[in-house]
Amino acid sequence: MRRITVLFFLILFSVISGRADGVSVTLTTYEYESRPAHVDIASQNLSRLLSEINRAQASGSAVNTSGLNISSLAKETIDQIWKSAPFYVDEEEIVERCWLFGDGTLMVSHIPLIISPVGEDFGKGSFQEAVVEFDKRGKISDFRFALSAQMSESMERIGSIASKEQQMIILKNVEYFRTAYNRKDINYIEKMFSDDALIITGTVVEKCTKVDGIIRQQNRVKYTKQTKEQYIANLKKAFLLNKWIDVQFEPIQIGGSSDQVVSRSTTDPTKFGIRLKQTWRSSRYHDEGYLFLLWEIPEDGGDPIIHVRTWQPCYVGNELVEPDPEISTLPGFGIP
Repeated sequence: MRRITVLFFLILFSVISGRADGVSVTLTTYEYESRPAHVDIASQNLSRLLSEINRAQASGSAVNTSGLNISSLAKETIDQIWKSAPFYVDEEEIVERCWLFGDGTLMVSHIPLIISPVGEDFGKGSFQEAVVEFDKRGKISDFRFALSAQMSESMERIGSIASKEQQMIILKNVEYFRTAYNRKDINYIEKMFSDDALIITGTVVEKCTKVDGIIRQQNRVKYTKQTKEQYIANLKKAFLLNKWIDVQFEPIQIGGSSDQVVSRSTTDPTKFGIRLKQTWRSSRYHDEGYLFLLWEIPEDGGDPIIHVRTWQPCYVGNELVEPDPEISTLPGFGIP
């Protein structure tokens, strides 16, 4: 049996493939850290969860989390993704490092998963990575899909724009936002937007004109405003039409540094602009565009909320265009 080794940050995981016989997880702390007593408990809980996921996928049944030490939030996320596309762990051994936080909670990223939709070929065999969090007693407290390594690194390089705590809040909520589309959780997405959210979507319009007997095609982007209710209604239709929707976020590479993912208002410290490249793939539709989210992160620890969502296509005709600053920056919406 072949061995695969992958190195990351702070805590080591070893996962033995469990599609047939279960998944074994060994967790060790980084060599210079003291080893909390709940590390072994977290290891055992993740082992049992991944083993059950593989059993359920192999047998074509639902994931049975009864008897597992897992929160209702993590269970709900797994159940919702499972309805759209079951998944499994297909690595014999993984060595993984993750975060050990000062309050005793743990987080491991990059758990490899293979998507296996039922009744649809699209997405079958595609690769995803999961983030798993544990409370200070080792209980699984959260489960979500991870951003790409490149995206995570860009989010972590925002420096003085936000504190480390705010960086983690932004990173986690972008992961939540992405996972909500993957699991087709319309209720969660609806709660993420403010009631008066402004939603702008750009579409490419083709226009043909005849000049001196020659037909010329001109392409331009037409922008449409939607209310939150209109956006959610259209999204519901997309969710019903597609078994599996793969939404990916990447940093924008053209026209400047990819580190410019996050901006912050100089007059209102609770307002953040998040600018990403979004790729949407499903059996019926595929597009690539620039996504801008105007996010409010309350200083009192309240839930972050989205006030503006804009999207414009990356290509107009065959030409790669840059994000329109009028709809992809805080100043574009009157926020210095």
